[in-house]
Parts: sequence; C-alpha cells; structure tokens
Amino acid sequence: MTLPISFEFFPPNTPVGDEKLQGVVRQLGALGPEFFSVTYGAGGSTREKTLHTVRAIAQAGHEAAPHLSCIGSTKDGLREILATYRAQNIRRIVALRGDMPSGTASAGDFRFAAELVRFIRETQGADWHIEVAAYPEYHPGERYAARDLRHYVDKIAAGADSAITQFFFNPDAYFHFVDQTRALGAQAPVVPGIMPFHNFARIAQFAARDGIEIPRWVALKMEGYLDDAASIRAFGLDVVTALCRRLIEGGAPGLHFYTMNQAPLVIELCERLGFTPKV
Repeated sequence: MTLPISFEFFPPNTPVGDEKLQGVVRQLGALGPEFFSVTYGAGGSTREKTLHTVRAIAQAGHEAAPHLSCIGSTKDGLREILATYRAQNIRRIVALRGDMPSGTASAGDFRFAAELVRFIRETQGADWHIEVAAYPEYHPGERYAARDLRHYVDKIAAGADSAITQFFFNPDAYFHFVDQTRALGAQAPVVPGIMPFHNFARIAQFAARDGIEIPRWVALKMEGYLDDAASIRAFGLDVVTALCRRLIEGGAPGLHFYTMNQAPLVIELCERLGFTPKV
C-alpha cells in the first residue's frame, strides 16, 4: 500500500509518558508515515510540552507537525512560536481555531482559523505546509451546515495546503463533505481522520461531545459485549478496517490515525490495510 498515512499524538505529561511515546514513535515510524502531528492545549497550555514532543520526533528522523491554535493568542505570541519552530527546521503546521481556555475573557487577536492561516502565510511565506481541520458531520459549535462549509472554504482560500478531518464512522458524510467543498471551489486534499476503538466508552464520550455519529448497531454491539475486552477489540478493528477500506476505494488521499499515544491497535489496523513496515 502506497497511500500516505500519518499519526497524531498528544504531548505526554510525565517523563514516563515521554519514554513510552519514544517507543510508540519507533514502532509506528517503521510504517513510513508522511508525518506525526502533536496536539496543542487550549490557549497554548501545552506549548512547551508540544515543542518538546515535536523535537523528539524530529530527532528520531521523522517529520513533525505541531498543532497551533489561535483563540486566546496574540500575533506577537504566535510570531515567537513560529520563529521557534522555524529554528527547529519545522515547516509543517496544523492550524486550528481552538477552544477558549477556561477563565479567559478575551479571544486574543484572532477569531477564526482562516485568520491564523492568513497570518502564517503573510508573516512566514510559502515554505510551510499548512494543514487545517475539516468536519464531515459539521463543527459541533456551528448551527448551520452552510456556514460551516464556508468557514472551511475560507481556510483553504487563506492558503491552507490540505485538511485533516475530525474522526467519523460514516463514510458517506466524508464523501458528501468533499463533494460539497469542491463545488464551492476548495480543491485541497481532505484526509480522513481515523479513530480506532482504543476504549469504546471514551470514544463514545468524545463522539457525543463533538456531534459525531456512532452507528446505532455498532454502539449496541459494543455495549452488549460488557467487559469482554477481546470481543470489543476484535469488533472495533473490523468496523474501522471496513471504514478505511471504503474510504480508500472511494479515493481518499491518505489516512490520519488518532493514536491516543498507543501503537498496537494502529499497527494491526495498518497491517490489515496492507501498510507494511519499511525496511
């Protein structure tokens, strides 16, 4: 399989987590990913941890793409962060609006991710690859689908190179989103975000919070397994494998895996799909 793949991590909070993640990077790095992305807390709350994790990935010989959110941030602060990344020879960024940090009264100098994308292009030039977020089932904070589509198109028009979607389990939602945004003039590649069922209860919480539909038949079967971890794991792998195959057959330009800083499920899923370790 030659389709590009990428993996997402969150910055560990402890030295033990750092050491564990180094092993996960080695394991997943053997699959030859295009890049690893690293999340960024609300209002930059994990800024130093994100930078530390990105540096470690780069030192291991892989391309790293830090997330960068603009809500609660200033232009001067973002210039400083981007200069730090440039000094580390990092040229790929995942540009997000982000959530308002708890207790923050001001949204900062930016309101939308399109403004952040435009700011990066205007201040940094063209030598950055900018990823943005896409929501096949629409952003949970947006009431109208047409407005959410317009926000996405604005990000591409501002200079984004490609998009990574929020995770989903309905491939028709992804294909419909791609068709609609292309009809509006946004031709950038839209890479599906894939969430293996690391922990069904936790994934269900994420889905409920973000307006993501887990098919009822999948939820009922998962709940019916109760504490049968082996059955939950096997069924979850079958569901996500089928989703990925449908996306690949439909022309998805790549796959981006939300790893939750764990390797085994992602490796097995990639093996099922024909992604083999690079020798």
